[in-house]
Amino acid sequence: MRKPDLRKRMVFAGIFLLLFVTEAFIALYVRDRFIRPYVGDMLVVVLLYFFIRVLFPEGLKRLPLWIFLFAVAVEVSQYFQLASLLGVEHIPAARMILGATFDLKDIACYAAGCLILAWAQRRAGRKEWETDYDI
Repeated sequence: MRKPDLRKRMVFAGIFLLLFVTEAFIALYVRDRFIRPYVGDMLVVVLLYFFIRVLFPEGLKRLPLWIFLFAVAVEVSQYFQLASLLGVEHIPAARMILGATFDLKDIACYAAGCLILAWAQRRAGRKEWETDYDI
């Protein structure tokens, strides 16, 4: 592994850990009508982005779009109550990952987070944030 790749991975890992702690704090301690339901949902796509960037430090084309599509798929699975269909609704970790309730506002929050990511990615410049991987 080249030194610049390791440095990027460490930066992305640090941002990921900071976001993870922030998300955990929001989930455990924030009980309001804005931060937890909206900012928390917006941050989860940013968290996923930086996790993937740890694995692929050179980036992937259209990563914010792929993350948005994944988040929408998870939200749609909530509409069809996938956790219940799989019989894992009583397992807290499965319930947290798969979610329990469908809400169109969640999709709007995911879109907002992914738009911010796409804007930041473009602003930082293609050479710094992504490579020619055509995914």
